[in-house]
Amino acid sequence: MIPSMWIAKTGLDAQQNNMDIISNNLANINTNGFKKSRAVFEDLVYKSKNYENKNYYEKENSENFFDAGAGSKTREIQKNFSQGNLLRTDENKDIAINGDGFFQVQMPDGSTAYTRNGSFTINKNRKLINKNGLLMKPNIMLPENFTNLYIDKNGIVSIMIDDQKEKIQIGQITLAIFANNDGLESIGENLYKETSLSGEPFESVPGTYDTGELKQGYLEESNVNIAEELINMIQTQRAYEINSKSISVSDKMLQKICEL
Repeated sequence: MIPSMWIAKTGLDAQQNNMDIISNNLANINTNGFKKSRAVFEDLVYKSKNYENKNYYEKENSENFFDAGAGSKTREIQKNFSQGNLLRTDENKDIAINGDGFFQVQMPDGSTAYTRNGSFTINKNRKLINKNGLLMKPNIMLPENFTNLYIDKNGIVSIMIDDQKEKIQIGQITLAIFANNDGLESIGENLYKETSLSGEPFESVPGTYDTGELKQGYLEESNVNIAEELINMIQTQRAYEINSKSISVSDKMLQKICEL
């Protein structure tokens, strides 16, 4: 097979990866706290060729050598952690982060995962959990007879009991921040895990060290922009069609060569 077919094939693979990423972004347009991704591409290693059929080691003594590209590949998939819009829900267990921090939840194996989805509820033990049943860290436990739940911008959790007129503080929500959010590993269910690239988490109360403040009764929406993704989809489709056309043309040229 002539090289141009393989080169075009790498372009098809790269653009298929790009379309998969765009599709995933659009599929999560209504996922609370979802962060969109984008593909980053790079060209493949170049090969030295010549018009005189000399070998590579004669390159320095010939003016007829040139470097030919071998195509492209997906180098990495980057997350965009820009702030999403805050949607008012008036649900007292919904919490949005207006900043860079992450909520911390406890995984079944005891490890910690991180999320931007602040949709919480209460389990049978009266502890705050996310929609997948994972405990918030630090654990917040509510008494049986509480009537109202209050969470201020700095993460202080207070309640009202029966007819008492003063709030009772029962806990403190903390947030985690990372030196490099792009290094976080997505593990599904809108959760992330730390890696060597993200660095270790730094835990702090909301409103300090760029963690961001909390807003009770709000949820952060996905940061996916539909118009932007549709434009990216069209560009990806055009690039895919061009690479497909390259294969078709190369095949015709190969047939001509075989006929000679």
